[in-house]
Amino acid sequence: MPNPDVTPYDALLLVSFGGPEGPDDVVPFLENVTRGRGIPRERLEEVGKHYSIFGGRSPINDLNRDLLASLRADLAEAGIDLPVYWGNRNWDPYLRDTLAQMAADGVTRAACFMTSAYSSWSSCRQYRENLYDAVEGQPGAPVLDKLRHYFNHPGFVGPVVDATLAALADLPDDVRRGAHLAFVTHSVPTAMNDTSGPDGGAYVEQHLSVSTEVARQVGEETGIEHPWELVYCSRSGSPHAPWLEPDVNDHLEALHGAGAQAVVMVPLGFVSDHMEVVYDLDTEAQATAERLGLPARRAATAGTDPRFVAMVRDLLLERATVERGEDVVRASVGSLGALWDRCPVGCCANPKGERPALCGEQ
Repeated sequence: MPNPDVTPYDALLLVSFGGPEGPDDVVPFLENVTRGRGIPRERLEEVGKHYSIFGGRSPINDLNRDLLASLRADLAEAGIDLPVYWGNRNWDPYLRDTLAQMAADGVTRAACFMTSAYSSWSSCRQYRENLYDAVEGQPGAPVLDKLRHYFNHPGFVGPVVDATLAALADLPDDVRRGAHLAFVTHSVPTAMNDTSGPDGGAYVEQHLSVSTEVARQVGEETGIEHPWELVYCSRSGSPHAPWLEPDVNDHLEALHGAGAQAVVMVPLGFVSDHMEVVYDLDTEAQATAERLGLPARRAATAGTDPRFVAMVRDLLLERATVERGEDVVRASVGSLGALWDRCPVGCCANPKGERPALCGEQ
């Protein structure tokens, strides 16, 4: 049997956010993330204290190293001889440096997998803008194609369902049946949600679609329809600007006040245990639950689950087939179906004004 055909691609690029790897990196990293927003250094230092709990080190780069190794092993096992590179938006290895290395290695066209699954400026368009910046003025930079959104791919949803079931099973027997599910994602300004996707509102719509599907599958397995809600964490903007709510901590307060027996926090908006998971949920929200006396568990993220890793290969082969002009079956679950390969014109508009971006329709 012939090996899978990844033509026209001669590389896969893992694109991620990046994070500090030691105490001296924290404030410079936060300055990279917030550049142009006028946030005082004192505020950055305050936020940086979150990292001190973990030795001044974000888990994200180590998690990406694990994913990188898993992707390489999966492709090799499938008979696909394709180099896999890794570049970050906000910390070493920076995208521009990685793209320079790819050019030096003779890569001509690469498929890009983003560690961000949903539509919005900060979770999609900003990545595309950063890709443009990374190749601008780079002699011989490869052509880049972003693999489609995968929030509703079974390779992502399946691990979330199983992690939710495992977290429910870990609750005490006497509260398990009455447990609520809190699907958690990163909050964004409401104005950003309003311009997400080609028609607005895609960020919340996509999360609600996946939440509904996960809750449905969990209910099928347990025979219980657990109440659920989509909630948010990691608000970082001006207190005067409206952001998506409720905050997960406020939600836990409300659940307790309404007599909920227990809760499972499902970090649906994250593909691995980022700072938003290990601090916002495991540290802050768990402390809230303990103070309230509310039994709480946190479901695992997809991380390097073999189904999630295989999903990346599936998306790569899917896009390669499309680019060769051949028919393809696109895997998806839930209400929305598989999304576009190239982001539509005006999709997820930059709140500060138009900026050039790769991987979209002209």
